[in-house]
Amino acid sequence: MIFGRSTPPPTPLDGVDVVLADLDGVVYAGPGALPHAVDSLNRAQQEGRRLGYITNNASRTDASVAEHLTSLGLRVAADDVTTSPQAAMRLMRDLVPAGSTLLVIGGEGLVVEVEKAGFVVTRSADDNPAAVVQGFAPEVGWVHLAEAAYALATPVEEGGIPWVATNSDWTIPQARGIAPGNGTLVSAVHTAVGRLATIAGKPERPIFDVAVARTGAQSPLLTGIDRPKQVLAAPPSQRPDYIVEDLRQLFEPYPTTVVKGDRTRVGDAIVEIDGVDLRIVNDGGRQIDLLRAGSAAIWNSGRAIFGFRVPEQLYADPFRVR
Repeated sequence: MIFGRSTPPPTPLDGVDVVLADLDGVVYAGPGALPHAVDSLNRAQQEGRRLGYITNNASRTDASVAEHLTSLGLRVAADDVTTSPQAAMRLMRDLVPAGSTLLVIGGEGLVVEVEKAGFVVTRSADDNPAAVVQGFAPEVGWVHLAEAAYALATPVEEGGIPWVATNSDWTIPQARGIAPGNGTLVSAVHTAVGRLATIAGKPERPIFDVAVARTGAQSPLLTGIDRPKQVLAAPPSQRPDYIVEDLRQLFEPYPTTVVKGDRTRVGDAIVEIDGVDLRIVNDGGRQIDLLRAGSAAIWNSGRAIFGFRVPEQLYADPFRVR
């Protein structure tokens, strides 16, 4: 009889040359680092991988983000950071002539990138801007949103100007909890003008193209954050390859998903599809494996999440930033 060791499943980092880490809710929440993030990223760098950082938060420049990350114990230069305003300018170059005047709804992080791209900043619709670019900043208020609405009043089909938003995140993690994000501000303008903005940041492609170009990535891994309910409900184009509790699990063998009939198992967690019910057969003792199993079962069913009755336990969010 011959005995041998089975090969462990690969880790999420196997074959990866660049880790592109999301920031808000992954590396930090507010000014402070999240548990295990800095140590995990430093380990990835020590093992020979390049680190890049991606943020949808348009309120800060790449240099200020790099300074913040350095203060947390990471080795970061401004060129390692990709911001949603940089992605917005990538889009804007194809929409309006060089040197055009843009109505800017946002803060320093957006203004700096608009000027670096060679555009002229205005804060008033009365200056006849060639386009509107909108990004998050804590100081954005009704007066700024109203200027955007005035500038965007003419529909596109009638000659209206382009509208680019840095991102559409409904929320932004902060030290004190979850706060409204840029998506709520974009939605306010949309409600007034009946138009949709073109989105530059995650999960859309422009920001990833910019990040890959800045880091030279050939086989990148992108980390991000979402609530369990959003993971379970994710459309095919936004489903992650890996679901982890924190960045330490990037170094751990990723458990295999086993499907037998109507049952899906990850680790010791087992769920079963029974008509319109997604039932928990065994929670397995690890919430992350239960979420992995539930997500796989829904995704493989070919049905959207609203086609199921999903137990509240699957929506439990012990990973939430507090």
